[in-house]
Amino acid sequence: MSFVFFTDRDLGKRFPQILVSAGLKVERHDDIFPPTCTDEEWLEYVGQKGRIAVTHNSRIRYMPNELAAVERHKVALLVIVGKAPLPTLAKNFVNTMPRISAFLSAHETPFIAKIYRPSPSKVDDGANAQGSVFLWHSGQKRTSRSSSGRPPRRN
Repeated sequence: MSFVFFTDRDLGKRFPQILVSAGLKVERHDDIFPPTCTDEEWLEYVGQKGRIAVTHNSRIRYMPNELAAVERHKVALLVIVGKAPLPTLAKNFVNTMPRISAFLSAHETPFIAKIYRPSPSKVDDGANAQGSVFLWHSGQKRTSRSSSGRPPRRN
């Protein structure tokens, strides 16, 4: 299945460039919307176009109007977790694509999922270590599990 990712403005220019360089299809917020665009506006666009939203804004789940937009427009939203440089987070996203793809294929929208980096020991085992995907919020009633089958590590 082919996905088109929509990167929120908080991920800048380098994050989506790394994804595109890895062969992923990406739309950047600033290529479509002005900087003053509200989150509700771009979430509506993402839902209508069937894009996969990617953000670094972990507070989005706690904003009632934004959470309502995710649910109303049936958005698939991936939240990048971690306090690492954006290029590092982008490389983890690319490395984790097999798990992300499996997760996206297994879950119906709307949902919010977190993308975690691999543990330091896994990174030491190889430069291409995969992180994990964890369902954080779902408009569907289902059990939360990570795609690796384990609870996520906390950052």
